Amino acid sequence: MGAEPGTVVIGAGPAGLTAAYELLRHGEPVRVYEGDDVVGGISRTVERDGWRFDIGGHRFFTKVSRVEAFWHEILPDEDFLLRPRMSRIFYRGALYDYPLNARNALRNLGLREAVRCVGSYGRARLRPPKDQSHFEGWVSARFGWRLYSIFFKTYTEKVWGMPADQLQADWAAQRIKNLSLSRAVWAALLPRRNRKDVTSLIEEFQYPKFGPGMMWERCTEQVRARGATVSTGTWVRAVHRDPVARRVTGVTVAGPDGERREEAAHVISSMPISELVTALDPPAPAEVRACAADLRYRDFLTVALVVPEEFSFPDNWIYVHDPTARVGRIQNFGSWSPYLVKDGRTCLGLEYFVFEGDEMWQRSDEDLVRLATAELEQLGLVAPGVVEAGHVVRMPKAYPVYDERYQHNVDVIRGWLARETPNLHPVGRNGMHRYNNQDHSMLTAMLTAENIAHGATHDVWSVNVEQDYHEQRADAGDGRRGTGRDAPLVPARSSNNHGSMAGRGG
Repeated sequence: MGAEPGTVVIGAGPAGLTAAYELLRHGEPVRVYEGDDVVGGISRTVERDGWRFDIGGHRFFTKVSRVEAFWHEILPDEDFLLRPRMSRIFYRGALYDYPLNARNALRNLGLREAVRCVGSYGRARLRPPKDQSHFEGWVSARFGWRLYSIFFKTYTEKVWGMPADQLQADWAAQRIKNLSLSRAVWAALLPRRNRKDVTSLIEEFQYPKFGPGMMWERCTEQVRARGATVSTGTWVRAVHRDPVARRVTGVTVAGPDGERREEAAHVISSMPISELVTALDPPAPAEVRACAADLRYRDFLTVALVVPEEFSFPDNWIYVHDPTARVGRIQNFGSWSPYLVKDGRTCLGLEYFVFEGDEMWQRSDEDLVRLATAELEQLGLVAPGVVEAGHVVRMPKAYPVYDERYQHNVDVIRGWLARETPNLHPVGRNGMHRYNNQDHSMLTAMLTAENIAHGATHDVWSVNVEQDYHEQRADAGDGRRGTGRDAPLVPARSSNNHGSMAGRGG
């Protein structure tokens, strides 16, 4: 590499590793620093006692052709499985097909409940709720309280950690239009001959046979083979800038060999943008730091339970709408890939949406395994006493949270970085505080690499899932630039109580 400082990449998740790989393709020197001991960010595959866990579930499906080509450049075709897409909704002991169909829904609801849903819908149409500014009022006004409470309320509140009447209605309109869940529910109860308005979701997707982490472990190997460094267990403690020259000059990293400074011509950051601002040296202005401190995240933990294969199910995951259980979704890792599980048994991953530091997050692994086991038995998905073992995986900052101030906060940070540190490039989900999927996070990195290597002027902030929703066959976007994949606006809070995990891959 000679004396050329090249590019430092913060984080070895999909965005960070894609950026490194693409820079090397263009002949640019690069170094990658990842705080965790494993690569992949939230797209890692965690291995415990020979079992492999996919954190959150990662379908490899994209409409971005260059991302598709990238995947198959990293992994040979034989390492991909083609898997059927199947998810169902669990409510009061019954499993509802998703998207819903008339026969299944009517059989599960029963005639009496179906009539009540129709009556509830009629009342809502005659006397709609006065306040439709929030998710609960908007949805119940259009579909009735009973359908809303069955298919919308409980799961939404589990995911975002607050009452549905505190979530903004504009997200409901976009979310429901995109996924067509509401129309599918209504069509299930009153089927019509012409169903062309109900969008079909993808029916199958690709999946690396040993999980998504396989992609990023192999990518890391190839990045290293091309002469770059990928240092895990190495945190970026500071990002140094020259206020006079208006650019970043390097980073300070702390790893197994101690702390050192690394010079850089460019820095690509997939660490949470709030933590990037905190790491700047000299510090950003008070207004920028305040905006960074005001950004929030939703965190995530998985409790993986080993059970006999007879308690397997064909779904990739089941959405738990039962309000008596805290679990939000249940993955069957064996349905993602038989290579993730062992003969004669499968592993069910119970997913809990939490805030880092809250009561659930602080529970011991043993307590969480006991809770998950009890809930799995309570829901009737396994027989009592069959759980053989359990493992807990915590994932901080899994989802950026969007309150009424987040857009202002991001705009202030983005604008200041563009003016004062134009060679500092945020990419990826947390790097841009945007609820992107893996493929769109990768695309932000690809465009950034071209900007650095060739002086291109791609606007990476225009990469937005809403323009081309990735699980629908038809284009579902409306052209607006928003959060990325649909996420609601939530009430702002007065202070930031969440900790810092600088350097985590994104």
